Amino acid sequence: MSTRDNDSNIGWIADELKHLHEAGLYNHIRTIESPMDAWVQIDGRRLLNFCANNYLGLANHPRVREAAKNAIDRMGIGPGAVRSIAGTMTLHEELEEKLARFKRADACITFQSGFTANLGTIPALVGRGDVIFSDELNHASIIDGCRLSRAEVVRYKHNDVDDLRRQIEAVTDYSRRLIITDGVFSMDGDIAPLDRIADVAEEYGIMLMVDDAHGEGVLGEGGRGIVDHFGLHGRVDVEVGTLSKAFGVVGGMVAGKQIIVEWLRQRGRPFLFSSAMTVPDVAACIEAVDILQESTDLVDRLWANADVFRQGIKEMGFDTGHSETPIVPVMLGEAPLAQQFSRQLFEKGVFAMAIGYPTVPQGKARIRVMNSAAHSADDIEQALEIFGEVGRNLNVI
Repeated sequence: MSTRDNDSNIGWIADELKHLHEAGLYNHIRTIESPMDAWVQIDGRRLLNFCANNYLGLANHPRVREAAKNAIDRMGIGPGAVRSIAGTMTLHEELEEKLARFKRADACITFQSGFTANLGTIPALVGRGDVIFSDELNHASIIDGCRLSRAEVVRYKHNDVDDLRRQIEAVTDYSRRLIITDGVFSMDGDIAPLDRIADVAEEYGIMLMVDDAHGEGVLGEGGRGIVDHFGLHGRVDVEVGTLSKAFGVVGGMVAGKQIIVEWLRQRGRPFLFSSAMTVPDVAACIEAVDILQESTDLVDRLWANADVFRQGIKEMGFDTGHSETPIVPVMLGEAPLAQQFSRQLFEKGVFAMAIGYPTVPQGKARIRVMNSAAHSADDIEQALEIFGEVGRNLNVI
């Protein structure tokens, strides 16, 4: 086959990319030239950072950096194997034990990311002939994990426990059943009514799983997550989390009942077939957990900053949707407007990216503001002033 013939097979990609540009949906990726922090450098400019999931400012915390460097000196860099063969090191076990205590769970298993935690967990728990009840706004990693499981997927209306109940009663042909919900929904910043969902799961005898990626380090006592937030310890079978957001590093985890964690060590495919987390990553995560165990100061500061920003942005007339957390969406509607808003913010010194379809539904484009404990009071005030200026320039407020 000639090069020209081969190129004809991928010509459709150019057409699709052109369409994305024309529709204002093309994802322009910014490159960070500095450590991840409250301020970052992009294109040689210093900007206020309201884009990252670095909720507690741990991504550039001196103790976390030092822990990673010291671990390299003691144990090298990579484990060189999957966990089930030769990749489990004492650091991995230490992290899992500390996370289980922190989460007040029976046991914990770590994965390479929160995404792979979902991809490994869901197919290990359900399969063909089973049914999954999934919130319609669940994260892409949950959607992909459900597809891999080959179970029937029944979507229920977002955070609608009555609809969940209706869907459960309508499905009578099944072997096993699983309810899955995000804890904090990453695009809207709202919280799942997990207490009421747990009631339904117990009433119908259904296994319950929550993905708390954006609740780790944010909700609950000292950032212990949504299960702690609602006091549901022992009532949620599976709690998936990530170490790449509030913990400031990378990795995923599943906390919950001992028997489920044991099963995932035997059947979680990313655990079995992909190399383990690296030494510096694991050591950094351990230090991050220690910091959260010692004090609630960072979590308290995060919420204080978020409250000031949300109140200020709403007083200016912006629509913040249903946010209940430090995720504050500034709803703008159409993707071209959101991208124009983001560009003007960037020009004036604020890094906050536009979010559009397919990450959010058509007509629901927004600037998703991610508050952090790393921001000072002056940072929040400066950001609000710039948002107001851009909002007036574009006739949004």
